[in-house]
Amino acid sequence: MTRNNRIDQRFASLKTEGKAAFVAYICAGDPDMDRSLEIMFALEEAGVDVIELGVPFSDPMADGIVNQMAAHRALEAGATTHGVLDLIRRFRERSETPLVLFTYLNPIYSYGFAKFHEDAAAAGADGILLLDLPPDEASLNSELSESGRMRHIRLIAPTTPAERLPKLAAASEGFIYYVSREGVTGAQTSLAEGIRENVAAIKRHTSVPVVVGFGISTPDQSAEVARSSDGVVVGSAIVRQVERHGADPAIAALVGAFVKPLVDAAKSV
Repeated sequence: MTRNNRIDQRFASLKTEGKAAFVAYICAGDPDMDRSLEIMFALEEAGVDVIELGVPFSDPMADGIVNQMAAHRALEAGATTHGVLDLIRRFRERSETPLVLFTYLNPIYSYGFAKFHEDAAAAGADGILLLDLPPDEASLNSELSESGRMRHIRLIAPTTPAERLPKLAAASEGFIYYVSREGVTGAQTSLAEGIRENVAAIKRHTSVPVVVGFGISTPDQSAEVARSSDGVVVGSAIVRQVERHGADPAIAALVGAFVKPLVDAAKSV
């Protein structure tokens, strides 16, 4: 595993500053690749620390309707896995903001597991979150191996058995994504209970940062989660803004304006 990784560097810097990270999710190609690029730069300008870039897939099982429709819009607009890698290359011409690919095994396996990791790292991706590939499953399949240039982000949920936490924590790189509630992605009117306690339980098994997502949509929620973790993840609430302003030439500025108060709230605690 390479030492020089933008994710590691960003979290180390934030730790020194005593600040929480803000991670923003969008679906690549929604509403199209050119405007996705504009939105990525707007997220950076708003102060986002890590961008999670969804790879459009026809059967996103872990996603709620908002993110499902984003993937559908992207595919309808012609998004491909190769197109996502090209988007990353274009972003890297101007930015060093860490990028994590949020995806499922199917499109990566179809591309070629090791080849995808090699090409994505070369394009400028820093990490990958494969939602439907548990680390113990990956270890049983020699074909699901790669060079280790990208950090493998792991999910831990409230339903994860306590005896499984050490194994998941040990297999985590970059950061751990704690899913704060059961079910699929989507903004909620209130936060799940027990976030602080569950994050603390995870951190007993690892020094890897723990960020919290699923359901965060307001500045107050962002600040509350930042007090209990190493970072905040907002996805569906941002994707809804992309959907709402998809036809507006100022879409990137509008999305950035929505995200900035969420970022500022996370950084204020």
